[in-house]
Amino acid sequence: MLIVTTENVANHRVVRTLGQCFGIVVRSRGLGGNIVAGLRSIVGGEIPEYTRLLEDARRHAIDRLVENATAMGANAIVMMRFDSAEIGQTMSEIVAYGTAVVIEPVSR
Repeated sequence: MLIVTTENVANHRVVRTLGQCFGIVVRSRGLGGNIVAGLRSIVGGEIPEYTRLLEDARRHAIDRLVENATAMGANAIVMMRFDSAEIGQTMSEIVAYGTAVVIEPVSR
């Protein structure tokens, strides 16, 4: 599955637009992770516990995006974006979304 953040794919043309697709993940750190991260936030700087959590959540959201686009019959996703939000004070929502399309190479 080709995933791009652009509207077009070089040397390809969109032959069918299947519609929007998305992958969503909601994650929370455990109590221990929140305590360690809270202590790190006192001194400032990067909080690696949360960085890893959000990196993993983004990867998981992309995996779900690909699953949904594949189920729609797509071979590519264009205009892919991420969005995120906080739910309460302990959970993060990560959404990967884009347009599911069928593309084919352009003959030269």
